Amino acid sequence: MVHTLNALAQPAPARSVLNFANHQWWVRRPRPFVLVIEGEVGSEAEAPTDYLHEHLLLPEWREAFYQLVDATGLVVCLNVHTQHPTYRDVRGRSSKGRLSQGEYYHHDGCTGPVKPRFVEIRCPIQPQTRGVATAVAPHRDVVKAMVQVLPSELADASALATQDMRPEALDAMDRDALDHLQGLITRTVRKKLNAEGARRYFRQVDVAANAYFEPWALGESRFIANANSGVTMQHRRAYQAPHTGGVANGHLVKRWTNEELLLPGQVVDQALIAALCSEEGDEVDGERAEGCYLGAH
Repeated sequence: MVHTLNALAQPAPARSVLNFANHQWWVRRPRPFVLVIEGEVGSEAEAPTDYLHEHLLLPEWREAFYQLVDATGLVVCLNVHTQHPTYRDVRGRSSKGRLSQGEYYHHDGCTGPVKPRFVEIRCPIQPQTRGVATAVAPHRDVVKAMVQVLPSELADASALATQDMRPEALDAMDRDALDHLQGLITRTVRKKLNAEGARRYFRQVDVAANAYFEPWALGESRFIANANSGVTMQHRRAYQAPHTGGVANGHLVKRWTNEELLLPGQVVDQALIAALCSEEGDEVDGERAEGCYLGAH
């Protein structure tokens, strides 16, 4: 079965073929908002290659690929071996006693007026596998799930008691209103629950939002729609079991591909990149955290 780009908005069978960039690709749709590209048809027995940069992100196909991410929400590319210099290590670490900012559902660039179109997070081919999941789900579904599994004693907290959190009210909210309510809920969870209680709450959110949190495969890139004209997603570092620390884990790298992988003649907006990177450090004080993912942004 062969799909065109416009057909990708609908769920497809477990495995099918996508014609794109003058090549055929094995794809599957584990969620309505997820497209997994497994590799090129006919190359199953070959070692991983950099088909991402050699085909999908070539200048003549790049915007079409970006629009695929916009329309889908999450595009996963498996079995990619690349050493492209634009990637950098993911910053921020989690502790047993306190959640890192990355463990709360968030958009990248949540504090600034300009947000990256999407974020690409990648698990390089490396000796150590990655045991910590990255949960990804549509923004509205995340907020609905946060309301759905919110304990009654938290819903009655002063910051939330006056908020209209009925399902019909959530359906009517625009993105700014969803962000505002989400910030209030996240801040309340952070203040009222201990670290493992908060992690347990967000594991329930993962399930209620039908989030994609498949284990990371070595050589996998995830393109997560972040601020775009299509399906806006959110993501978080997701411990699927109590976080006890001291467990070796493969590292992740990332980039804001639309803003950093540029066409000839384009120049990186260094001020924008610096502002986005400034959000990613370890949480060092409550004020900084409240101003980023935890505020009423």
